Amino acid sequence: MPHYIGPLLTRESGDALRRTQAAGNSTWTGSLDLGRSEATVAVDETGFSVGGAHYPWPDKLKDRTLYYFDGEGFAAVSRFSGSLIKLVPTDWGAPTFEIDGIKMLPTAKVSPFEDARRKVALVAPAGKRVLDTCGGLGYFAACCLEAGVGHIRSFEKNPDVLWLRTLNPWSPDPDAASSGGRLQLAQGDVSQQIESIESSSVDAILHDPPRFGIAGELYSQVFYDHLARVIRNGGKLFHYTGAPNKLTSGRDVPREVAKRLEKAGFKAELALDGVLASKRA
Repeated sequence: MPHYIGPLLTRESGDALRRTQAAGNSTWTGSLDLGRSEATVAVDETGFSVGGAHYPWPDKLKDRTLYYFDGEGFAAVSRFSGSLIKLVPTDWGAPTFEIDGIKMLPTAKVSPFEDARRKVALVAPAGKRVLDTCGGLGYFAACCLEAGVGHIRSFEKNPDVLWLRTLNPWSPDPDAASSGGRLQLAQGDVSQQIESIESSSVDAILHDPPRFGIAGELYSQVFYDHLARVIRNGGKLFHYTGAPNKLTSGRDVPREVAKRLEKAGFKAELALDGVLASKRA
């Protein structure tokens, strides 16, 4: 799907534009793409102009919501297809997303993009063939591209998440010149798609599944055996687990994951908020 190139508004940026017009000023300088760039925006009684296009003033904007221009007015970047999914602004520029109110990326202490960059660095993707099992907003893929990956193959099961990516300026566009044809993105359930991936065909794996209660198949021994099959000997894997409270969950998920990966043929250790593993020869 083509990526959106119009303005994205938050309550803060919308209010700033309104204050500028109310003060009798004709221009405002700031970011309308979540901190990716700055632009000079002309304002008047009817709305604002940027990038050669004029946009009407939006209706009242809500906190923790992003808005895009849908051709008629500004609409929230959200969808309901059995679950409510929405793109949510952060203090860091790069947004997170929520499904039924559950935040899917860490944002409290670090940018979700910087968090992805630290995890990607663990597998040293430069020049490598990387499998990105659960693409999400594409921050792992973006950081791999930034680090000089040779090729990255990414799967995302949820079509609404793929739609969010087209509206998020921090999500990489596979068709953009900056991607250089190195990003292959497909809608699909990696627990099924992995069966058709050739053995020893990837150099590194990034695995960021939903929590165990939602996608237990992505923590299964069968799936880990497939991960071991498709990665070359010596290849590295980072598996995000988060840090669920053992006292409330009754489980030590990171250590359970490490044990299963060991059984599949990896050497595993806890790292950051997950497990770092390398395929044994």
